[in-house]
Amino acid sequence: MDGETQVIDFIVLTALALGFYVFSRLMLKEPLIPWGAKKKRVSKQGTSKSKGKTSKGKKGKKSVGDEDEPDPFEELFSDMEEIVKKMIRFENDRFVMIAEVDPVNYFLLSPEEQEAIDRTFETWLATLHYPVQIYLQNRYVDLSDPIEKMRDIMLGQDDLPINAIEYGQSMIEDLTRWQELTPRYETKRYLAVSYQVNVKEINADNKDELEEKILQKAYNELSRRVSAAANALRKARIGVNRLDNDGIGELLYFAFNRKKAIKNRYKDIARNEMLALYTTADQDERHIELVKEMIDRDGEEKEQQAG
Repeated sequence: MDGETQVIDFIVLTALALGFYVFSRLMLKEPLIPWGAKKKRVSKQGTSKSKGKTSKGKKGKKSVGDEDEPDPFEELFSDMEEIVKKMIRFENDRFVMIAEVDPVNYFLLSPEEQEAIDRTFETWLATLHYPVQIYLQNRYVDLSDPIEKMRDIMLGQDDLPINAIEYGQSMIEDLTRWQELTPRYETKRYLAVSYQVNVKEINADNKDELEEKILQKAYNELSRRVSAAANALRKARIGVNRLDNDGIGELLYFAFNRKKAIKNRYKDIARNEMLALYTTADQDERHIELVKEMIDRDGEEKEQQAG
């Protein structure tokens, strides 16, 4: 009897141990056979991120220009036609003028000064009877110009000791590396004022005159509205500066190319004349007039062929 009892006890203990082993392997999502292939865990966020290319460099550090692109938002400007006379023109003769706002250091002011600013801002808002949008744009802090200035000053000094030159070079390299690997942001603040031109209220003899009057009416009305905002907010120590065509282009460039703007700078693009509609060079007035005449002649021939 003792031998049979020992066998039964051994079988029961073995069954319990086997059951515990199977339960633990299932809980850990491990294969029952130790040398079997391990199951891959599926991320809850889907597999789209795992299929994308990694944006880290060779040393595993992420660069500013290597971050994932944001979702495109071209549909927000799908009805945009052109930038003309310091305005953005949309379809159906809707115009938008944009002004950059200089912020005031509100929290360093006294309670009385804060109250005056709040009262001025509220008064301006109460006078609005037309659409005004507040647009905030975050940009990477670009240290390229200060770094280049430091380099020029350092190289222009003839009496600097070797240790000072080495220290300056190492500091410039650290700043450049810090800008690429540790991005910082600055916030730009804008006011976007829009105006819809009613073409039926404009009398014109031809299309050219109608176009000129539409642009002039939109420009006059939007200029008046921006000037009113500047005069009202000046009492609150808030500066309002209207953007020109180049400023609007820079604003849109940073909006669509936020992560690339620090490497492909807008200033360099404009300096290299990459914003021109056609290639330019140093030519005399006669040559420029001939080119314009050729362009006009080609346009007329295309219109005749199309008609």
